Amino acid sequence: MTTYIAGPMTGVPQFNYPAFAYVKTVLAAKGIDVRSPHEIDDEGKAQTWEWYMFRALRMMLDCDEVILLPGWEQSKGAALERL
Repeated sequence: MTTYIAGPMTGVPQFNYPAFAYVKTVLAAKGIDVRSPHEIDDEGKAQTWEWYMFRALRMMLDCDEVILLPGWEQSKGAALERL
């Protein structure tokens, strides 16, 4: 079973990376294979929202389930990932 983490990033301090990393650590400790958009490699260059979403959606399609972080309702990206 592979799990994808979806949640707000845009407009959140540190792009909400600490929350994504925490949830990934907790799930991985339970033996769950986790994919998280906070790990998308942009090679140190700022990219567009569309660039990140394309990669996040591709990552999500390889997963069996999606876990939603608090605040996902205010996130355009997480709302798409929830579908």
